[in-house]
Amino acid sequence: MTVPVDVLKKVKRIEIDTRKMVNNIFSGEYHTQFKGQGMTFADFREYVAGDDVRAISWALTARAGKPFIKTYEEERELTLMLAVDISGSQDFGSKNYFKGETLTYVAATLAFSAVKNNDQVGLLLFSDEVELYIPPKKGRAQVYRILRELLYFKPKRKGTKISSALDFLRGVLKKRATIFLLSDFKETGVDGKPQNSYDASLRLLERKHEVIAGIIADEAEFLFPDVGMIELQDSESGEYMMLDTSNPSFREEMKSKFKSDFDKFQKTIARSGVRSFSLEPNDEYHKALLAFFKRRKAR
Repeated sequence: MTVPVDVLKKVKRIEIDTRKMVNNIFSGEYHTQFKGQGMTFADFREYVAGDDVRAISWALTARAGKPFIKTYEEERELTLMLAVDISGSQDFGSKNYFKGETLTYVAATLAFSAVKNNDQVGLLLFSDEVELYIPPKKGRAQVYRILRELLYFKPKRKGTKISSALDFLRGVLKKRATIFLLSDFKETGVDGKPQNSYDASLRLLERKHEVIAGIIADEAEFLFPDVGMIELQDSESGEYMMLDTSNPSFREEMKSKFKSDFDKFQKTIARSGVRSFSLEPNDEYHKALLAFFKRRKAR
């Protein structure tokens, strides 16, 4: 498929912006925190007093007539997986950026950081089903492909079901990975009511992998503006509703609902042992990322 010139230009623009961010602001932050995990076999050497007897290679010891142990080295290569929500709610933004645009920049920054660190990086795009999966690979060409899909891919569905993404990753990722789950964590069931499909799936995935949740929210979602009577359409369900935004009780109710939903999200994350950070749809997403890295380093 030929990619339109305007998309290629946008890919280049994002590359310039995010590479500058990686080189200037995130220099050292990603590398020091994501060094790879686990140990791999390196070589054999003769046993010396004080060595862990559990490391003895009994097969080689029997052949050589004297004890040898296995030595290991730290895995330096990391597998970074970007799981990005592309449901209908990502097409919302009350100012200069949609939520989906900001998540694209966050994902791009992390992808270029991975390339700079010589790590593998992959992409999963999801709505209420897995829409696209790009297996982890190294190299700049992989990042360009990821950027192109983030910008150009058109989802088939508008709903959100986070567990579908988490369960899929648990099945395909055989090696331990660091997974950035980027979403507004808004799910709506068939009855139109908010739901949480991902609690159990998140806990299961976190047992084997490191999961980091990035939640994006627009200010207008919790500080509803007073613009009188308006008709709104739910971006995922398609349902229309009339709202009286001039009513102080309504605005307070919306603010309270957002806080309640966010508190539930935080409790779910805490139960799962997952770390998280929050951001708004604007061009200062790097501050949220940097603050998260610094908090993570301090622990």
